[in-house]
Amino acid sequence: MGGLDATGPPPGAEVPNGAPRHVAITMDGNGRWARERSLPRLAGHRAGTENIRVVLEALERHGIPYVTIYAFSTENWGRPEAEVEGLIQLLGEALEREVRALHERNVRILHLGSRSRLPAHLAEAIEAGLELTKRNDGLTLCVGFDYGGRREIVDAVRELMAQGATPDEVTEDAIRGRMYLPEVPEPDLIIRTGGDQRLSNFLLWQAAYSELYFTPTLWPDFGQEGVDEAIDAYRRRPRRFGKAPDAD
Repeated sequence: MGGLDATGPPPGAEVPNGAPRHVAITMDGNGRWARERSLPRLAGHRAGTENIRVVLEALERHGIPYVTIYAFSTENWGRPEAEVEGLIQLLGEALEREVRALHERNVRILHLGSRSRLPAHLAEAIEAGLELTKRNDGLTLCVGFDYGGRREIVDAVRELMAQGATPDEVTEDAIRGRMYLPEVPEPDLIIRTGGDQRLSNFLLWQAAYSELYFTPTLWPDFGQEGVDEAIDAYRRRPRRFGKAPDAD
């Protein structure tokens, strides 16, 4: 936290055709997708995991250099034990299946969140994926697993306090520099599938001026067309960051 080297695309990199530089996604609706098909919830999560590849490829076609996916929140530990175990197993399978392919596509993987509560073999697999892809300079994929926005802010403040910061030294820049991935630019666009319209503890600090896009499409059904519609909606929105619009 607060000290990773910026080895991916520079934060100021130009993105073609007014597309967002950083897209973050809450991948919601896996359980409902499964229920509509009379399948167990884990089948929906499996379909959702497989859909990540489809969406990443769609975002790459738009030239977007940073993508963050919300895979497992700090609150998700409260789900039924069998579902939690299944989600952790799916992550392990995805790492084994996808990391090498992502590396060959020049994708850099970063982990957003904590690894302290994960099984040792899974934490080791995540570390191996980060190490393998760390020098890649294509798309940067940030995977939020055991991530919570409130905890991230608390951890940043605690780090400042542990370093002996005075009240005057507790600034926005100081806190921003102690976020889990300070080198990653704040998201321009946050997409949430599944119909709910809330952040759910996702990137609370970083989302201060993000554009929010909500779609009723369930995550396993969200593909190229859904990505195109979200990017087009983003392009149509004026971004003023709290400033008055230019006079006509």
